[in-house]
Amino acid sequence: MAAADRRRTILDVVVPLLAALLLLPVVPGHAGPRLDVLEFPSRALKNNPLHDPVVRKVAIFLPAQYDSNHPLPIVYYLPGFGGSSESFIKDAGKWEAFTQRLADEVTPVLFVVVDGRNRWGGSQYLNSPAQGNYADYVCKEIVQRVEKRYLITSGKPRRIIAGHSSGGFGALRLGMYRPKLFDGVVALSPDSDFPISHLPLVKRPGVTNASLAEIQSYMAADMKSPRPKNGDLIYALALSAAYAPVGRRHPGQFEWLYDAKGRFRDDVWQRWLDNDPLTIVQRHRHAFRASQSVYLEGPTQDHYLANIGARRIYEVIRDRPARCTFYEPPGKHGDHLQTRLQRGLAWILNRPLEDIK
Repeated sequence: MAAADRRRTILDVVVPLLAALLLLPVVPGHAGPRLDVLEFPSRALKNNPLHDPVVRKVAIFLPAQYDSNHPLPIVYYLPGFGGSSESFIKDAGKWEAFTQRLADEVTPVLFVVVDGRNRWGGSQYLNSPAQGNYADYVCKEIVQRVEKRYLITSGKPRRIIAGHSSGGFGALRLGMYRPKLFDGVVALSPDSDFPISHLPLVKRPGVTNASLAEIQSYMAADMKSPRPKNGDLIYALALSAAYAPVGRRHPGQFEWLYDAKGRFRDDVWQRWLDNDPLTIVQRHRHAFRASQSVYLEGPTQDHYLANIGARRIYEVIRDRPARCTFYEPPGKHGDHLQTRLQRGLAWILNRPLEDIK
C-alpha cells in the first residue's frame, strides 16, 4: 500500500473517533480533600502584652465536594490548651480524611482550625489586657478572612463554633458573645463548673508553692523571664491572664490567686467564677439565643470532671429557647475526639446519629 493511501486510511479512522470524543459530556474530576493554609498579620493581636506572634496560620480543610458553585457551612474549631492549627497542619492527612468522612457520612462542611496559643500555652480564646484580644481575632478577623475567600451557605446553620477542653470553653463563650455569628455550638469536655474542674488544679503544690515575687517576675514588661517548668503553674498563669487581668492601664498584669503570705484570695477566685460558663448561664437567661443549637458532652471517665460541668450547663439551659442536648460517651477526656466531634456536628446539622458510635 502506498504511503498516501496508508495516511488516508488512518485519517478515516482517527478523525471520526476524535469527533465522537468531543461530543462526550465533560465530567469534572472528583478531587480529594485538601488543606489550605491562610496566614496573615492580626490587628487584634498587634502589640499584645506577651509579645506573642501576630502572624499566625489558619488551617482550612476542604472536602472533595467543595467548589465555588456550592457554598457550605463552616465549622470554626478551637483546639484544647496548647493545641493549635500548626499541629493539625502537621497531621494534615488525618484531618483531611476526617473532613471527607464528615462530608460523606454527615454533610460537607469547611473545617477551619485556629491558633489561640500565647506565652502561657493558651488564651481561653478571650479578650484580656493581660494577654491580647483572642475573641476578636477569631470572631472578627478569622471569620472575615475565611469567608472573603470561601463561599458560605445562606441556610442554617451557617457557622458552627466547636472546640475541645479549653477550646470547648472557648466555643461556649464565643457562642454566647456572638450569638448572631454562630448558629451552632459544639462543646466537647469544656472547662466549666470551676469549683470541681479548676479549683483542684490551683490547689496543687506546683501552684501554691510559687511565691508572689516569682509570679510577679513572670509579668515583667519585657517578658524575658523564662516560663516556669511546672505544668500546673503554667496552666494557672494562663487562666489568671484570661480571667483576672488588672486592667487596660496595666497590660500583661493579672491578679494572682494567692497573696504574699500564701493565703487564697476569694476576691480573685470570684473573678474566675465570673468567667465560668456555668455561672454565666445561671445568671443570664439569654446567654444563648433561640436561633442557636448547643451540643454539650463529656466522657464518663473525664479526669477533669468536664462531663459534670457540661451536664450542669445542660440542666440549666434545657428548658430555655435554645435547642440543646447533652451526651456522655464512654472514655476519658481526650479519647475518640474525631468520633465525638462528628457526632456533635451531626446533631447540630440535624443528621442521624445512629451510625456514629
